[in-house]
Amino acid sequence: MRKLATVAVAAGLFLGGAGVAVADGWHQIPNLVTKGAAFDSAAYTWEPKGRNHGGFRFKGLLADRDGNDGHNVSVEVRVNGYGWNTFKGVQNKKVALDKVVYDGAAQLTTDAWIRLCRDRGSLRPDNCSQTEHYSRG
Repeated sequence: MRKLATVAVAAGLFLGGAGVAVADGWHQIPNLVTKGAAFDSAAYTWEPKGRNHGGFRFKGLLADRDGNDGHNVSVEVRVNGYGWNTFKGVQNKKVALDKVVYDGAAQLTTDAWIRLCRDRGSLRPDNCSQTEHYSRG
């Protein structure tokens, strides 16, 4: 019985520590806002070498806040040496995003930029939030 209790305590400590390690890997992204759009409850983490190409992983709620304007919203993310990746929302709805962007030529992605945009069509420029930059520490 004593051996079983020791195993249970050891397992609890191990699993509790693993949960803390995972939680410590996520960092808050300030709420990104532009006219008619928001990216709330956002966070990012750097994937380790060997998992998801060591990429920049982000998640959050993408919201179209002006469903009557006829424009879609998106989160745009790029990594060093590449153009913007666009992750589109749905008009007049909130969409949960959990995506990874990476440099396919490297084992670890070192820099990433993220912004929120409202697609105003081909005749008018998009309006975007400030761009946030993150570097692997």
